[in-house]
Amino acid sequence: MSIRVEALTKVYGEQKAVDGISFMAGPGVLGFLGPNGAGKSTTMKILTGFIPQTSGTASVCGFDVVSQSLDVRKHIGYLPESNPLYLDMYVKESLAFIAGIHKVAEPEARIAEVIEQTGLGPEQHKKIGQLSKGYRQRVGLAQAIIHNPDVLILDEPTSGLDPNQLIGIRQLITDLGKTKTIILSTHIMQEVEAVCDKVIIINKGKIVADDTLSGLRNKNSNSTLEQIFISLTN
Repeated sequence: MSIRVEALTKVYGEQKAVDGISFMAGPGVLGFLGPNGAGKSTTMKILTGFIPQTSGTASVCGFDVVSQSLDVRKHIGYLPESNPLYLDMYVKESLAFIAGIHKVAEPEARIAEVIEQTGLGPEQHKKIGQLSKGYRQRVGLAQAIIHNPDVLILDEPTSGLDPNQLIGIRQLITDLGKTKTIILSTHIMQEVEAVCDKVIIINKGKIVADDTLSGLRNKNSNSTLEQIFISLTN
């Protein structure tokens, strides 16, 4: 398994943001769902080495997120919800910058490939600050995959996309999930049903569901994912 999480806990002051969760993820797309404040983003930040856990363990591609943080980062692509970008950089310039950090071999060829994959072609010679929100989201995704990581962690990756852009990005996520392990956090249930093989629902820091989509439906009288989500998190 690419991702292993065991008894993971994160405490802020007196609040347990993540409360002893355990799960595993392998190649495919895992939908990581929960209401606001449930602990999703905290878990993803721990997996990427962005913040340390309070207790428990987590590993990515066999590397511990605390003691082998640099190795973890080499194997992970991360698109945070805030999607921080250098707005004064041109699209290709920003991808070259990230490719340089990761020491990507043959960067020009890889940048061209990623621009094609993410549909950035028409905008590649613009400054990021001139782009629409949807195209900025694509730049964030392009930066996350530029070094061809084994694991992708995507926090609200389709935020701000129009319906046509949605289809393209969903297809890209589906294609990437054939060979990579992807954790996809979103509030859009149709998106989960369109691209995810498996679903984890977290509520108040605890996992309340961990199953395939079909398994979840079978256990819940073939309810829709939205109905299952509401019943488990209310």
